[in-house]
Amino acid sequence: MTEPVIRSLLDTDLYKYTMMQAVLHQHPAAPVEYRFRCRTPGIDFSCCLDEIEAEIDHLCRLRLDEDELDYLAGLDYIKPDFIHFLRLFRLDRRFIELGCEQGRLELHIKGPWLHTILFEVPLLAIICEVYCRRHYPSPDWHQARERLRHKIALAAAAPASFRFSDFGTRRRFSRRWQEEVVARLGQQLPVQFAGTSNLDLARRLGLRPVGTMAHEFLQAFQALGPRLIDSQKAALEAWVHEYRGRLGYALTDVVGMDAFLRDFDLYFAKLFDGLRQDSGDPMIWTEKALAHYRRMKIDPRGKTLVYSDSLTMARALEIHHRFQNDCAMAFGIGTHLTNDVTDPVPLNIVIKMTACNGQPVAKLSDSPGKAMCEDAGYLAYLAQVFQVRLAGADVAG
Repeated sequence: MTEPVIRSLLDTDLYKYTMMQAVLHQHPAAPVEYRFRCRTPGIDFSCCLDEIEAEIDHLCRLRLDEDELDYLAGLDYIKPDFIHFLRLFRLDRRFIELGCEQGRLELHIKGPWLHTILFEVPLLAIICEVYCRRHYPSPDWHQARERLRHKIALAAAAPASFRFSDFGTRRRFSRRWQEEVVARLGQQLPVQFAGTSNLDLARRLGLRPVGTMAHEFLQAFQALGPRLIDSQKAALEAWVHEYRGRLGYALTDVVGMDAFLRDFDLYFAKLFDGLRQDSGDPMIWTEKALAHYRRMKIDPRGKTLVYSDSLTMARALEIHHRFQNDCAMAFGIGTHLTNDVTDPVPLNIVIKMTACNGQPVAKLSDSPGKAMCEDAGYLAYLAQVFQVRLAGADVAG
């Protein structure tokens, strides 16, 4: 194996640790399952399997060192008992099943949520980098750096209120390229560049770590909450209980924006600092969010709307230009920053929670094709309960 893809358990998104802390305190024994999907058609992973296996073995030997633990302890929302738990923590290879069927990568994660939650991001980074090594051994780095230079120039010319962060760990071309990108953004855009979701890079480069919660947190409460119809409210309550006003950005598209807003009443609207958009038309989504705040007599200019769905720099600037006078905004840009190296479109790969507590869970999304579930019957029932239209779901079984 060449230099390992993952060299630190901090080489992941902040929200994996913030969710993990909440799981430790509230649902430490909950069993879960995750599945890998490659949404890019025609991809053959056969030649990558052995290297992916070796990378996973290396990942499962890693532990956090004292400097890394001290860094986490310095974040004011991370609690001492969580640090004590992490001091002993190691990912367990027994919770992963990996294989390849006619070129299709089959990856199944099954185990306690507390002990499997950190697998997702490093596994996706491993799969993406190993694939890129195999298929693009000699990328045109001059062209990649020119593309980055153009993005930096676009951001530098934006209004002072434009802020964006790096969200690109899971689908990066390589660890080294992400670090180069993030370092250059931090050096050349001290105003516009707000930070990175990658804890390892934030620590080593002196940047702000960015992130709150992911879809899996709300999905899990479909099986952990009192009633399915109350699952979103139960998840948001659990988050408030854990963080007491910190990390206050709610993800809106687990069952779609319309269903989310029905649950996001005045209580939550006042408690949370803002909302995050990760599917659907961002213009329509923003209009709905602004209208919702105004109906509750809340000035949206005091809230922050965060955008993270397949953004390019140009698209982020377009959204900012349209709504900059209506609310505060922040943008999380991923693949467009960290895997804009080769001309072919980067892999579209995901790992999603599909079961919790022995029951199926799902996200419906606001974009056709982004829903994912193992059980078609459950997906239909979820849509019925939340009164949303089901279209373009990725159902495996």
